[in-house]
Amino acid sequence: MNIQEAKEQIKNTVRAYLTQDNLGRYLIPPYKQRPVFLMGPPGIGKTAIMEQIASELHIGLLSYSMTHHTRQSALGLPVIKHVEYDGKPYDISEYTMSEIISSIYEMQERTGIRTGILFLDEINCVSETLTPIMLQFLQYKVFGRHTVPPGWIVVTAGNPPEYNNAVREFDIATWDRLKRMDVEPDFAAWKEFAYESGVHASIMTYLSNDENYMNRFYRVKSTVDGKRFVTARGWDDLSQMLYLYEMHNIPVDVKLIGQYIQDPEIASHFSAYYDLYNKYRSDYQIASILEGKAEPEIRRRAKNAKFDERYSLLGLLLEAVMSGMKRCMDDDGHLSSLLVILKGIKQSLANGSGDAGTLLEQAIANQEETTQRATQARSLTNEQQYAAARLLHALTTLLMQVGTHPEEDGFTVIKRHFDAQVAELHADVQHVSAQVSNMFQFCDDVYPDGRELSILVAELTANPHSARFLAKYRVEEYFIHNKSLMFQERRREILSEIESLDL
Repeated sequence: MNIQEAKEQIKNTVRAYLTQDNLGRYLIPPYKQRPVFLMGPPGIGKTAIMEQIASELHIGLLSYSMTHHTRQSALGLPVIKHVEYDGKPYDISEYTMSEIISSIYEMQERTGIRTGILFLDEINCVSETLTPIMLQFLQYKVFGRHTVPPGWIVVTAGNPPEYNNAVREFDIATWDRLKRMDVEPDFAAWKEFAYESGVHASIMTYLSNDENYMNRFYRVKSTVDGKRFVTARGWDDLSQMLYLYEMHNIPVDVKLIGQYIQDPEIASHFSAYYDLYNKYRSDYQIASILEGKAEPEIRRRAKNAKFDERYSLLGLLLEAVMSGMKRCMDDDGHLSSLLVILKGIKQSLANGSGDAGTLLEQAIANQEETTQRATQARSLTNEQQYAAARLLHALTTLLMQVGTHPEEDGFTVIKRHFDAQVAELHADVQHVSAQVSNMFQFCDDVYPDGRELSILVAELTANPHSARFLAKYRVEEYFIHNKSLMFQERRREILSEIESLDL
């Protein structure tokens, strides 16, 4: 299965394991809840999906890489305990609570969250002294004499032996107590994540514009000079660095790319493509196309370009409009969250429960506490943490605005400030919608009979940010071409069915 399928399987497992009867008992007793074991090559997103699952299910997450643990940190330290048997005193050895188990209790105390995922990575690469302890843990969820608390689901992960020389094979008795999921690299599944997280457009077009994309996206090979590899994690981390280098006007070269794409052939190939991609960005004057002011020379060049160049041009156009759509949807979500709080403040004012300034202070305190608890529980993704910080900043700004205008009614000040932000959003939506229309009109003119328009529709539909934008703020050109594409596909299906008939 691919990583997205594994994510859904784990989410369903967690829901099942946390299901209780009317007396609060788990329908599958904790000791019968098999730990999940994700078996897959490194860098395909096993850790990333655990953060997404915790966020989507609103539960806690604790992650450990077991290769960093010793017998003492996993099992605990031995202590002498004085006991009495049959009237005679004895000294016996006992172990303190494991660092891993104690971390669960600490998180519960800090956050109040009683359910979560304990994620143990590289579980099959532990040291020889730790192996028996881990096998016992996988079978009974016990470190020493201390059990994983009820409500905490154990998910583990490991690499196949061909990717890691330190892998230790489990016996059948251990495998028979695990819920095993084998995960393979899958570009289509990763592409959905990449759009959601905003992977750099040069990487997206580079990987998509080749029938042999899997060889570029993920591969591991052994050479006389050692291992050469490319992973999904490498592309994602490189993307973040590309954005930062561009922000600071630092040149991107093959030396930087090779630090993340550790296969010289692919690193060199992508470096050349990245330079060409930026050249197209300058040559084609993307901004002028999206403003509907493309020069005749630009149109002639686009019409006569080879497909690789056309695909890069489409990538540049999509990058620009998709970033605008994401910005609009982020603003839309932010204002929607802010509106919920402001409606509560308005209702409290109507009930005579304080003034606007005091109610904003309470809202800020509540937001800070909620965000802190969720962050400590690791149930917020990076994007959600940013959204929470942005909401807190907006409330603080409103409080300052109310304090700056003491002569006015507090909620009037709040509403004026909020309405101004809504107006800015509407203006931005109109601007981005016009850019989308101009993009389709340009491609209609330049590629009237090509597959380029189909690519635009497909990519806009695949990107969750643009799909949400188009669903809420309808852009007619997209829906016209989408209907046309579906009609053409159905027509081809019908012709194919007719041809297959033995008449």
